[in-house]
Amino acid sequence: MPKFRRTDRINEQLKQEISLLIRDQVRDPRVGLATITAVQTSPELDHAKVYITALGDEAEREEILVGLRSAAPFIRRELGKSLQMRRIPELHFEIDRVLAEAMRIEQLLREALPYDASASADGGSDDAAAEESADEQPSGDQAEGEGRE
Repeated sequence: MPKFRRTDRINEQLKQEISLLIRDQVRDPRVGLATITAVQTSPELDHAKVYITALGDEAEREEILVGLRSAAPFIRRELGKSLQMRRIPELHFEIDRVLAEAMRIEQLLREALPYDASASADGGSDDAAAEESADEQPSGDQAEGEGRE
């Protein structure tokens, strides 16, 4: 049976509330379509790292990050109005690089192991099957469950 700590529940609540605030109330054009992927609060609940992803190249993501950092006091104030917490944590926005790292690792594994594991388990190794498995693209769903700890 999983143990749910108070910080886990607060992290999820902050993630939902910040997502709604960014979508509905933040008017900074730099923010664009930022997606909150995770929130990690400190044990004392005085700081919170907010991980985001966004479409575009690295320069566009950095611009979104600058917009979110400038909107952080507004977001924190609005969180104080909507959440029943004694103290709202300071928000620190960071770009979530977990998905990019997972895709890079998958690419490296594909290059290191260019054969189909299921074909070798059957006893036969077909060169055409090995080439097909090397050409397959990884799905984004496989890397989404990666942790940030």
